Amino acid sequence: MEKFIVIGSGILGASTAYQLAKMGADVLIIDRKDKGQATDAAAGIICPWISQRRNQAWYRLAKAGACFYPGLIEELKSEGETETGYAQVGALSIHQDLEKISKMEERACKRRAEAPEIGDITRLNENETRELFPLLKEDYQSVRISGAARIDGRALRDALIRSAQRKGATVIDGDASLEYQSSRVTGVTVGTNSYSADKTIVCAGAWAGQLLRPLGIHFDIRFQKAQIMHLLVHDRQDTGNWPVIMPPSDQYLLAFDQQKIVIGATHENEIDGYDTRITAGGMQEILNKGLALAPGLANSTFQEVRVGFRPFTPGFLPVIGAVPGWDGLLAANGLGASGLTMGPFIGNQLAKLALGRELDIDIHDYDIRKAMDEN
Repeated sequence: MEKFIVIGSGILGASTAYQLAKMGADVLIIDRKDKGQATDAAAGIICPWISQRRNQAWYRLAKAGACFYPGLIEELKSEGETETGYAQVGALSIHQDLEKISKMEERACKRRAEAPEIGDITRLNENETRELFPLLKEDYQSVRISGAARIDGRALRDALIRSAQRKGATVIDGDASLEYQSSRVTGVTVGTNSYSADKTIVCAGAWAGQLLRPLGIHFDIRFQKAQIMHLLVHDRQDTGNWPVIMPPSDQYLLAFDQQKIVIGATHENEIDGYDTRITAGGMQEILNKGLALAPGLANSTFQEVRVGFRPFTPGFLPVIGAVPGWDGLLAANGLGASGLTMGPFIGNQLAKLALGRELDIDIHDYDIRKAMDEN
């Protein structure tokens, strides 16, 4: 049985480890539990079909990620994981401009031919829109995408790790350093302990550059800080079925069970290192934009703010592959703001790659060499 070490247990690492364990591999998962992990903070929208991004390689990956979810969730449920954080509640793409609404509807209908999982596409007037999300401002119309879903990254990650452990995977909390001989990575050290593996897989997100640097590799990974606010609303018993709200701005609104509403998120590029502070400016930005969309949130109760670092690679396109010049070492990174949409599917592909199995993507589109240079 081949042995694998997965470094990083965010959505990508947890998914990779789960898929490897499911395929019969011996898996060790290592994570040092840094504050600011993107998955730990994230609440995500699974609805890539109305994106205006022109990068087709990105869209293919996001579309495949959304398609992958229902099967994965059913699989986890069959293994006893009822708290996956996933719910197909649909999404409302809202706007005040009727021409923009028409274009969104047209784009969604065009893409449904290749993505039937998008479900029903329905244009809603102001009253119909507010009926589905009563806290919204009154003058928004929308396009409803029934196949869209929302996801709690923390809950899904935990479900994946628990399922991987039931399949024999081992989890260690600690700071891993790569061990190597000549041009082969042989495993890792954690404290005074050494662990060997046939292949080591780096899924360390914003911290991957630190991990690879001792090998003389410059990994071009940047990260963006996100602050995400959680609120509790009152006298609303059915929030768990409310759709995701996708406004024309860079904010979003997600409703969860137990009257929880999530407003996200800031996009902070100019930060000093791994700054996990919750800032007054960040909170003000979230509330200003959130209350402009949904004035009904003004009387809600503040619960918490979560902070995470979204990792980006050059071209804002994920990379995946065997690290050039090093045997026994693979990595994937750069999922950015689409991490929860793509992470489970990329983890599946990374596991297949590690085991030498045929992939469902053209890996050349996501060549890992685009994100690294050797010193």
